[in-house]
Amino acid sequence: MQKASFVYNPQKTTYPILFAICIAHLLNDLIQAIIPASYPMLKENFHLNYAQIGVITLCFQLASSLLQPVIGAYTDKHPKPYSQIVGMMFSFVGVISLAYSNNYGSILFSVIMVGIGSSIFHPESSRVAFMSSGGKRSLAQSIFQIGGNTGTALGPLLLAWFVIPNGQRYIIWFVAVIVLAQVVLTYIAKWYQKVLLAQKGNGKKLLKIPDLSSQRIAWSIGILLLLIFSKYIYIASITSYLQFYLMQKFGISEVGAQLYLFYFLIAIALGTLIGGSLGDILGRKYIIWLSVLGCAPFTLLLPYANPFWTAILVSVIGFIMASAFPSILVYAQELLPKKIGMVSGLFYGFAFGMGGIGAAFLGWWADHTSLDNIYHVCSFLPLIGIIAYFLPNMKKIGFKTV
Repeated sequence: MQKASFVYNPQKTTYPILFAICIAHLLNDLIQAIIPASYPMLKENFHLNYAQIGVITLCFQLASSLLQPVIGAYTDKHPKPYSQIVGMMFSFVGVISLAYSNNYGSILFSVIMVGIGSSIFHPESSRVAFMSSGGKRSLAQSIFQIGGNTGTALGPLLLAWFVIPNGQRYIIWFVAVIVLAQVVLTYIAKWYQKVLLAQKGNGKKLLKIPDLSSQRIAWSIGILLLLIFSKYIYIASITSYLQFYLMQKFGISEVGAQLYLFYFLIAIALGTLIGGSLGDILGRKYIIWLSVLGCAPFTLLLPYANPFWTAILVSVIGFIMASAFPSILVYAQELLPKKIGMVSGLFYGFAFGMGGIGAAFLGWWADHTSLDNIYHVCSFLPLIGIIAYFLPNMKKIGFKTV
C-alpha cells in the first residue's frame, strides 16, 4: 500500500504543529525563567549587590538578543528545521553549569549558554508559527507566545517549590524539561522539513507586500521598536526587582515574593492570548496602541499600593501590556514579509536586549538610590505608547503581489 504524500496548505491552520510549538516555547522559556527567579538565592549565596544582579540579566539578555537577527536573516535564505534542537543543547549546558556554579564568573557563563540557546530557538520557531497559522497570524503568534509566557510564569513557581527549600543544586532537575523539549522539537522539525520540500516542489512562492514606501516602512519599524523599548524596560523592572522590592517594602518572604512575580507572569500569558485574538479581529494598530498606553494608569498607581493592591495591579499591568506583543510582531512581519526570520529575530532580540540593558541600569540605579525610586520613574514608561497613533492602518492600505 502506497503511503499518502505530504500536502501543505498555507491557507489552513495546522493546529497540531501550532500547539506543539507552543509547548516547545513553554519549555524553552521555563528554562529561561529560572534565571531571574533564582536571583534572591544567588544574591544570598554569593553576596551580590543589585548592580551585579543587573549584569547577570545583561549577559543573559544580550546573549539572547544579539544573535537573533543574524540567525533569522541567515535562516530566511537557508532554513534549518533542526536548529532549535541544537539551540536547546546550549541551554542544557547552561542549566547544569548554573546548578553547580560556585563563583560569579560561572554564573555569567551559565546564563550566557541559556541565552544562546534561546537566541537560536526563537527565529525559526516564530517562522514555524507563521507557517502553521493558515492566515490567522495574530492568533498563531499569540498561541506561540502564550507558551513562552506560561513557561516564564511557571519558572518562579517551580523554583519556589523545589529549589529554594533544597538549595541551588536542585536546579539540575530542570534538565528533564530540556529532554522533553527535544522530543517535541524533533516532531516539529520533521514537519518543517516536509513543508520545505513541498514548497520547493511548488516552485517560487508569491508574497503580498504592503503598498508603502520604504521610508514609511522604516518609520513604522522604528515606532514598533520604541514601543518594545518602553514595554521591556518596564517588564525588566518587574521580573528582576519586584521580589526584592516587596521583601524590602512589606517584609514579605522570598517564597511569598515569588508568588507576586507569578501573578504578573501568568497575567502576561493570558493577555498575550486574548490580545492576539483581538488583533486579527479589530486590527493590530488599535491593539498595540491600547495595550501599551492603557497600562499607564495602573503603573502610575503601583508605587503607592499596599500588598493586596500590588497583587491586583501587577496582574492588570501584565495582562494589558502583554496583549501588544503578538500584534507588534505580526504587524512587523506584514511590513517585511520577505524577511520573516530576520524580523522575528530582530524583535525578540531587541526585546531581550532592552530587558537586559534595562535590568543592568536599574540595578546600578537601585544601588545609588532605592528600589522604590525605580518604580516611581518607570511608571511613566507606558506613556510612550501614544506614538502608536502614527502607525499606518494595515486594514486600509493596499497590498501588491510579488
